[in-house]
Amino acid sequence: MGFFAGLNDEKYDRQYTDRVLVKRMVAYFGTQIKRLVTASIIIVILGFIGAALPITVSKMVDLIQDQPTILEISTIGLILVGVAFGLWGLNWLRRALIIRSVGDVVLDIRSRAFRAAAEHDLSFYDQFSSGRIVSRITSDTNDFGQLVVIITDVVAQFIQAFIIAYVLFKTELRMALLMVGFLPFIFAIAAGFREMARRVTKKGMKAMSDVNAAIKETISGISIAKNFRQEESIFKSFDESNQQSYQVNVQRGFVISLVFPVLNAVSGVFVGILVYVGGLSVEKGLVSIGAWYLFIISLDQFFFPVLNLTSFWAQIQGGLSAAERVFALIDADPNVIQKDKQDVPRLKGEIHFDHMYFRYSDKEPILTDFNLVIKPGETLALVGHTGAGKSSIAKLIARFYEYQEGKLLIDGRDIRTFDLTQYRRQLGIVSQVPFLFSGTVAENIRYAAPNAPEEEMLKLARKIGDGEWLETLPEGLNTQVGERGNRLSMGQRQLVALMRVLVQNPAIFILDEATASIDPFTEWQIQQALNLILKNSTSILIAHRLSTVKAADRIVVMQKGTIIEEGNHESLLKQSGHYAELYNTYFRHQSLAYVEQMKEMVSK
Repeated sequence: MGFFAGLNDEKYDRQYTDRVLVKRMVAYFGTQIKRLVTASIIIVILGFIGAALPITVSKMVDLIQDQPTILEISTIGLILVGVAFGLWGLNWLRRALIIRSVGDVVLDIRSRAFRAAAEHDLSFYDQFSSGRIVSRITSDTNDFGQLVVIITDVVAQFIQAFIIAYVLFKTELRMALLMVGFLPFIFAIAAGFREMARRVTKKGMKAMSDVNAAIKETISGISIAKNFRQEESIFKSFDESNQQSYQVNVQRGFVISLVFPVLNAVSGVFVGILVYVGGLSVEKGLVSIGAWYLFIISLDQFFFPVLNLTSFWAQIQGGLSAAERVFALIDADPNVIQKDKQDVPRLKGEIHFDHMYFRYSDKEPILTDFNLVIKPGETLALVGHTGAGKSSIAKLIARFYEYQEGKLLIDGRDIRTFDLTQYRRQLGIVSQVPFLFSGTVAENIRYAAPNAPEEEMLKLARKIGDGEWLETLPEGLNTQVGERGNRLSMGQRQLVALMRVLVQNPAIFILDEATASIDPFTEWQIQQALNLILKNSTSILIAHRLSTVKAADRIVVMQKGTIIEEGNHESLLKQSGHYAELYNTYFRHQSLAYVEQMKEMVSK
């Protein structure tokens, strides 16, 4: 496997030919036609002005032999000054137009890449590192933009070279043919570096993605690392990725560093040949000294575009590799596939799993011939050991994952026919570890309902424990929650997450209840918030608290992806089955009777 074993392609990566890449890149510039046409005209003018410089100098060499007047010398000097200023001004204008066009296109492609990443289902993020995806959206789109700027520079130089070539052919055909004869050697050497440069550049990008992924994961879990005193361990993990990136880029540098020295050496040989052949031609009177000098000083400008193209080849290949990686992210096939995009009216909330088969991978069956009907407005609690399939049911209802066989019907309609955006607007989901975005409490509550007035939020908040939880927030609804809500306690985060759902008023509510220990008063407040949501929605509760289980209309007990028991709390206890076992193991100690019993035992 070797040192670079971690630099494999992602499963969604695709191989695009250069022709396909270029065609697609050109399509993105369709909105920039006016700027590009103007820049193209300027490039042609620059080509003529740039070609005028060696021609003017060669004419001056011929004039010197004929004893030129002060006026003639001054005229040529002014022409050269004009050429210099013309080149400066037009180059600035060309670059400004190109950079603006490229900036707009990069903005567009970055937006498309981010939208594609945001629209991918959760199974996509189960397989692929978010840090690497971030690298494609940021670094790779930027490299894509740099590619276009480089190409326009090289194109301008090629146009200039073609104009010079035309003048040289008109000046002396045999020497011009000799110069053109050097080109196959230059192109052959440049082509030799092409594949090598593409390969090492792509490795460099993948290595940088690994560094980004390592940084993101480390920063995200920094509190855990500090809790377990693993600062040195996370540094070692980062250092491995960083060293890998270093090794790849050193290898890339060695490849690129060979290009210019080799081409300069070859170019030097060509200059020697041209000087010798031109000197003989001057001696025999076949060509003037000015024309001979024109060939010598034009040699660099004639070959410079090829040399430049080769020296920038790594960046060009980097840009193509970047475009390939960004397009692969945009083109990645979704796992969740909708058959239609039908409008979704206000849902009643009937949910029917009909002979459902679901697995995360071929070796990981979760639900097998699973059947379950949840009535509109019903509150259903799912209980069972870890791995029983409880969270999978919630994720399928949310349409985060694709099932393999069977049907999932919502109000009698196939969930695969819904417009997912409209459908998910009617879903309220609270995960086991509530995620809050940096900002205020109010901004987090408004996340799914941006237009919710503050009066309504305060009114709902005061229905939860008489609003006492608001008093624990330093600035009320304007309290900053910090990154991921780390300035709030777990109980406060849960209340904010429940308020976010309450303001949304969903038709279907999914709660993956947190297992974190909280004080009885906060639990009472959370239960009040839950009750406000439960009375207006069909609710699926992955329950970890006895209070939540008891509040359910029906309890479904799961084991290895199948339903083994169902009923209410009292009836299931009387069966003395799996639920009774779970109750005695997990729930019993949360009951008031158990707490009183323990107090009596301690007092005795």
